Amino acid sequence: MDQAWQDHRPASQNLQRTSTPWPTRRRAAIEVLKVSSKSSPNAVAGALAAVLRERGTAELQAIGAGAVNQTIKAIAIARGFVAPGGMDLICVPAFTDIMIDGEERTAIKFIVEPR
Repeated sequence: MDQAWQDHRPASQNLQRTSTPWPTRRRAAIEVLKVSSKSSPNAVAGALAAVLRERGTAELQAIGAGAVNQTIKAIAIARGFVAPGGMDLICVPAFTDIMIDGEERTAIKFIVEPR
């Protein structure tokens, strides 16, 4: 099911970064990382850690059980990457509807931010 987010690049390059508006006091855009079942958890964790250090918060989106599994592993790995800098992470899961090839799909999004 999450093949729509994949292409013919190696799995470590299947990570897509986009920005989406998120209502906050500052109206800052949250970085959205789209994760597939073939994404490398270490690559996603590195991207997540970089986004958290740069922007302070990130959103990961996954469609399907395999993609959700890779996302959770990436969040756990990212905690280890940012912990030496004194950052502890929280994760808020939620459902979201997204459009893929003109078709509405339900994804799980994970908002990750410092505690």
